Amino acid sequence: MPIYNYRCTACEAEFELLRSLSDDSAPACPDCGSPEVKRLLSRIAASGESAKLLKGARSLARKEGHFSNYSKSERKKSGV
Repeated sequence: MPIYNYRCTACEAEFELLRSLSDDSAPACPDCGSPEVKRLLSRIAASGESAKLLKGARSLARKEGHFSNYSKSERKKSGV
């Protein structure tokens, strides 16, 4: 699942979300709750950076309780 960057047009907050490619619905702003958000262009990860980015995304997903983003070994440990 890719990480998308968004900017809220109501409060100008920027945030990123890990989303499914098939999920094309607009998320609400986590700061003000406004549905008026705009997806931003993201930079492409330089060669060798993707492992670091993936580790960060998994860490964030783990903190938010998204079990689908755990690695296979992490899923075995948690019983998922």
